[in-house]
Amino acid sequence: MFELVVLALISQQPLLPVVEGTASYYTVAETSSITASGEPFRNDAYTCAMNVGEFGKYFLVVAENGRSVICRLNDRGPFVKGRVIDLSRAAMRALH
Repeated sequence: MFELVVLALISQQPLLPVVEGTASYYTVAETSSITASGEPFRNDAYTCAMNVGEFGKYFLVVAENGRSVICRLNDRGPFVKGRVIDLSRAAMRALH
């Protein structure tokens, strides 16, 4: 898990922090699981789950180590107290 800052990517707008907090990653045994947006979950895609936000929007996730990744919101979660975003396995690996 990482402490991070999530920034909404809006064209021609200054990047403003949406939320700061702890991230986790989630994965499923089979990539055929369906996300809340209705699309199949893919471990190899740079996607994320948040409790707020429009599906299809992109978020810049910046870890404390300075690494960052751009993820597309396609699911809801996390459902663990204290966490603000769930990242796909590929997105979390990019932050390591």
